Amino acid sequence: MEINKFIDSTMLKPEATPNAVTHLCKEALEHVFAAVCVNSYHTRLVSGLLAGSGVKTCIVVGFPLGASLTAVKVFEAQRALDEGAQELDVVMNIGAFKSGEHFAALDDIKAVVEACSGRALVKVIIECSLLTDAEKVHACKLVMTAGADFVKTSTGFSTGGATIEDVMLLAKTAKGRLKVKASGGIRDLDAAVAMIDAGAERIGTSNGVGIAIQAHQGGLSAATE
Repeated sequence: MEINKFIDSTMLKPEATPNAVTHLCKEALEHVFAAVCVNSYHTRLVSGLLAGSGVKTCIVVGFPLGASLTAVKVFEAQRALDEGAQELDVVMNIGAFKSGEHFAALDDIKAVVEACSGRALVKVIIECSLLTDAEKVHACKLVMTAGADFVKTSTGFSTGGATIEDVMLLAKTAKGRLKVKASGGIRDLDAAVAMIDAGAERIGTSNGVGIAIQAHQGGLSAATE
């Protein structure tokens, strides 16, 4: 298993500086991660540092609450694309969904997907820790209907992160029509591998380097450079 190819190396804390993000990108290039995931302020910096490398620029949209106006999410997505984003992690309007406004939540996601027009992968964060199992299944189906590429478990900023049970439930619901990204609280190799075994095809983590080093020491292919 080339664990590095599953990793979205992530830095989303508000105090992240351009120097810290630059260091994150250098680590991602060294370990050949799938993507670097940051807030939209850093889009141009990251896309420039990663240009031509194969490591994708991933930008969060409507993060971390999902409660922005749809037009604001669309604008943020379009600006990120214009500045070099190749993947977008968009937070679902959780409040609308929880209140039964499912069409509003669907239209919100669909608007961002349509704004991408095939220019970027779209991963939709449904914040599993705030949902019942039935709501997780329904939210996953909405993400499929909207035409997104991934359903993602968590922002890492709410009441809980990824669980094996949630990944398995989302993978079962998606039935191959959506990929699953596990994120939130995944800090070591055992946790990452468990999520992958459960059905995750991406791992969002702020400890990508530590996981890659553990994988290398354990005999898994973690870095190819």
